Amino acid sequence: MRVYKSLKGLKDIYPNIIVALGNFDGIHLGHQRLIGEAVAVARRTNGTAAVLTFEPHPLMVLKPEMAPAMLLDQESKQRIMAELGVDILILLPFTQELAHLSPEEFLKEILVKEMNVRGIVVGYNYSFGYKGSGTSEDLRSYALEYGYSLSVIPPVKVGEQVVSSTLIRNKLAEGDVIAAKRYLGYYPFTEGIVVTGDRRGGNALGFPTANIDCPDGMMVPAKGVYSVHVELDGETYLGVANVGTKPTFHGNNPRTNIEVHLLDFCGDIYGKKIKVQYIRKLRDEKKFNSVHDLINQIQADVLSARFDHPE
Repeated sequence: MRVYKSLKGLKDIYPNIIVALGNFDGIHLGHQRLIGEAVAVARRTNGTAAVLTFEPHPLMVLKPEMAPAMLLDQESKQRIMAELGVDILILLPFTQELAHLSPEEFLKEILVKEMNVRGIVVGYNYSFGYKGSGTSEDLRSYALEYGYSLSVIPPVKVGEQVVSSTLIRNKLAEGDVIAAKRYLGYYPFTEGIVVTGDRRGGNALGFPTANIDCPDGMMVPAKGVYSVHVELDGETYLGVANVGTKPTFHGNNPRTNIEVHLLDFCGDIYGKKIKVQYIRKLRDEKKFNSVHDLINQIQADVLSARFDHPE
């Protein structure tokens, strides 16, 4: 998959673009259905499967105080899109100028003039143009004139629940990572570089410990202790993760971080990148009266986590 941050020359390189439009935060089951349709149409028509999205999220420009925490960082999003068969990803810089394009201007200037799209795929609730005033019906009204096909993907449901990024954020905020996985189609995860923590893991606590700073603007589960799978150097390990402030040691420290105790692992992982997949919540975070009480609880958490073998 190739990534572009400009539309210049795209229509000359790719004369038959089938584009999926949206924010695609989390690339949940609904997004996967939508992107899958774009890929399928592109394969049938010998075209190029493209995703057009904005960087940063439009709300970061228009109303920063209302911008949601992201479910995926850009690197993870690109990896998943490539796995879904996307040929090109267009990260269009979102500006005030772009925000003020009317729906018709966005269609004509971006999708037709710059990209010469042959097919468009959107979700049932897709909106575009100034203040989100354009809908899929506007795209449909111009389809014949500009010569593109249009596919509108209906709501994707799990049970009776319509899958959405907002729903997933709410579930993570509740610590319900099992429900979040049901709607994402994969375990929610955090990726990051292992940083130097309090260096208690191999000493006082007796467990190899990996500390990850929570990336700014990224969604993590509610404070608590979770059974996790940790991907490191191509291997997957069982683990127990504390998401929170480590109140036993730091009292009222407001900084949230992720501290992972790796099971059956021995080695130096400082500076390495790991992927922490949240399997289930074991308990709430709590402050213990002593380090001894904390160690006893971690041992109980580890015993419980050993039942959550990687699939």
